Amino acid sequence: MLKRMLAATCIAAALGTASIAADAKPTDPQIAHIAYTAGQIDVTAAEQALKKSKNTEVIEFAKTMERDHKAVNDQALALVKKLKVTPEDNEISQSLSTQASKELTTLDALDGAAFDKAYVENEVAYHKSVNDALAKVLIPSAQNKELKSLLETGLTLFKQHQTHAEHLASMIK
Repeated sequence: MLKRMLAATCIAAALGTASIAADAKPTDPQIAHIAYTAGQIDVTAAEQALKKSKNTEVIEFAKTMERDHKAVNDQALALVKKLKVTPEDNEISQSLSTQASKELTTLDALDGAAFDKAYVENEVAYHKSVNDALAKVLIPSAQNKELKSLLETGLTLFKQHQTHAEHLASMIK
């Protein structure tokens, strides 16, 4: 559990401070890349859970994560294409990817109930961090109204994911 909280703290720090350190808000192309990267991380984690878990509730949750995050990412890709914007890789996206890779490796070493518990705890921590970053950094920094709207829609959905993950975590011992 402590490791999950540490991972979430690292993610929150990546999302919240990289732009502050540069003394500038992330640009719309950077925000698009960060949002897509964060969504893809959850798709990959869900795919891992679908391969490893035997728990019906965890499998259903992972299917929801995969479906919803793919759908939001598809909408994001359609929007950047429509706006003729090229998402811009940045320190925050890179940090998210690095941290996610480490977490996937950690989860890959687990099986059975230990995997299920760790996966769900990670989903709780990850959604808390991403939702906080969306509300405090990405949405306020977005300049394009359509991008801002998509991020707000995503935040509403991802808050539901967080609640679902918290409920599931309370059931898995």
